[in-house]
Amino acid sequence: MKNPSQALKFSLHHLDSFLLMAGLTLYWMVAGFWKKKVPSLKEMIKQMLEGGVKSFTLVSLVSFFLGLTLAMLTSYQLQKLGGGILVAGLVGVSFTRELGPLLTAIVVAGRVGSGIAAELGTMKVSEEIEALETMGVNPIRYLVLPRFLALTWMVPCLTLFSNLIGMMGGYIIGHFTLDIDTSYYCSRTFEALVVKDIQVGLIKSFSFGALISLVGCYEGLIVQGGAEGVGKATTLSVVASIILVIIVDCLWNAVFYFL
Repeated sequence: MKNPSQALKFSLHHLDSFLLMAGLTLYWMVAGFWKKKVPSLKEMIKQMLEGGVKSFTLVSLVSFFLGLTLAMLTSYQLQKLGGGILVAGLVGVSFTRELGPLLTAIVVAGRVGSGIAAELGTMKVSEEIEALETMGVNPIRYLVLPRFLALTWMVPCLTLFSNLIGMMGGYIIGHFTLDIDTSYYCSRTFEALVVKDIQVGLIKSFSFGALISLVGCYEGLIVQGGAEGVGKATTLSVVASIILVIIVDCLWNAVFYFL
């Protein structure tokens, strides 16, 4: 078991390596266009389908039922104060600013982040990555960058759908349980929302997508120990992604609180 000083050195080593990989990813994102070494469009579409389109059903399902649950819990208390109509604005603002981005990121981390770590980890233990380096192909540009760009764009798209479907779940409770008219419910939702709410959610989701992709790629690229190592990397990528997403979400909330 490592003593505290060894654990600190171990953590700092991984942090340094992770930041280096993130920096190289950003470098290739910019320099790739100048050097005419942009990611393959076919690979980009493949990663977008895997990271975004195939996650739509799961994100929608979780968002819908969370919208139902949130509306039921809040209406229970608000009705006591005669403010049942406030459910519309509460669900709308909650999803656009917080629940939509956070929920989408957690689902994507569990479904896509783990897949990235497993895929790259399998390539690592089968020495396919070393083969790419032998052929003069940079693994960061060829493997990490397409996944980074795909999730950075698809997570915000999924977040928008999550917001809409979550608000739809809230509407069902508001309309069928609280007897709120459809047009009135929608108008109260849009009155409560401002452009900043949507901007905050999208900024968060961009950073969450980038973080999940980088963590998954990093855990996959440092795999050691064969199949057992791939399994550990898959688990670590999910755990680390969710923890970091929550930390970053807290930091964003602190920033926007003072703005």
